[in-house]
Amino acid sequence: MLLCDIGNTSFHFYDGKKDYKKDVTSFDSSSIDEKVYYICVNPKLKEVLHILKNWVDLAEYIDMNKYYNSMGIDRIMACEAVDNNIIIDAGSAITVDLVKNSKFEGGFIYAGVSAMEKTYKDISSALDYSFNFECDLDIMPKNSRDAISYGYLKTLYSEVISHEMQIVLTGGDAQKLASVFPTAKVDDKLIFTGMRKIIKKANIC
Repeated sequence: MLLCDIGNTSFHFYDGKKDYKKDVTSFDSSSIDEKVYYICVNPKLKEVLHILKNWVDLAEYIDMNKYYNSMGIDRIMACEAVDNNIIIDAGSAITVDLVKNSKFEGGFIYAGVSAMEKTYKDISSALDYSFNFECDLDIMPKNSRDAISYGYLKTLYSEVISHEMQIVLTGGDAQKLASVFPTAKVDDKLIFTGMRKIIKKANIC
């Protein structure tokens, strides 16, 4: 079974054993003959893939009554992957979603690590630091790097742990946040797990 998570810059494939990426600007989706089950946040690519019979858009099999209309399909698939967890997807933006008894209870969107580091840099060159993910969030900082790190991480940390649920980290910056949430599970295949569940539930394999 070939799965594909398509963003604005890459096709992310997973065949159950290994994953790999192809650049959206150079990869020809019609070059694949086998059936591909995919999700896509790229509107132009969705138009291209819609006419390819072997590409199956899993968004069509989602019960959107469980979610809200503008919610990203990647967030939805992550939620479909779990039963009772709070999910932190740390990418360009950080999304935090709460799932209880397999029901989406809501979530929020937080600035991603790179975006927020750039924001501080744009405010002042004196704040041009990378975040210290090891800073102690129980002690008020006494240096600039820890001060911006604390300001960014403490809010996220406090909100997430207030729900007292098992945390799942995914996305490109998941390993960085693992230092902040040491009891969290890191799962870089979470979206693909959600995709497989939808395929099984819809009986479309």
